[in-house]
Amino acid sequence: MSNRGGIDSSIQSYLEADHQVLFLAVKAEFDTETIRVWSGDYDLTIDSADYTGVGTLLSISNIEDTLELKSSGLTVALAGMDATVLNLALTENYQNRFITVFLGYLSGGTDTVVGTMTLFKGRMQSMTVNDDPNGSTITIDAENRLIDLDRPSNLRYTKESQKFIDTSDSCFNRVASLQDKEIIWGRASSNTGTGTGGGGGGGGITNKELVGR
Repeated sequence: MSNRGGIDSSIQSYLEADHQVLFLAVKAEFDTETIRVWSGDYDLTIDSADYTGVGTLLSISNIEDTLELKSSGLTVALAGMDATVLNLALTENYQNRFITVFLGYLSGGTDTVVGTMTLFKGRMQSMTVNDDPNGSTITIDAENRLIDLDRPSNLRYTKESQKFIDTSDSCFNRVASLQDKEIIWGRASSNTGTGTGGGGGGGGITNKELVGR
């Protein structure tokens, strides 16, 4: 794990420490609001943003980290949510919105964040809400951002696709006109005739002679 990319330099010395105070934090980026929660029981400031402590109400499935370039999913569940969070879950557009899971370190015995590193970043795919007498449990299934490698771009070498990428780019504007265009290259044009003028025994100049010149 000490060789994992993206590790904050401030926490490298903590990776092999005998006593570590670890925590998990989740940031879910909805259209109208970003939800930030962490595994503690009080509010915590991480990178100048406030995270609400939800304690054991937050559960995260196992995170697979391999050397292979592949997508691994993740499930995040938040139990005991009130009506405000429940209404947000039911009304927000969540599909393909970003969700990030952080692993962080606290300075022993304090609420000071030593540093964090990204365990998972992907997009929310589905959301399930279960009601019980103790409150609502919201479960989010997310896919790693590497899943984009398996999705077709649906872009073509056409003017319309290029305008979608860059409206000021006109490099494909004449692609359609080239489909049936005849380009004469390496042969004589069919409009070139042989001369038939008389007098003085002079003959016409043929295409072969023109090429020789």
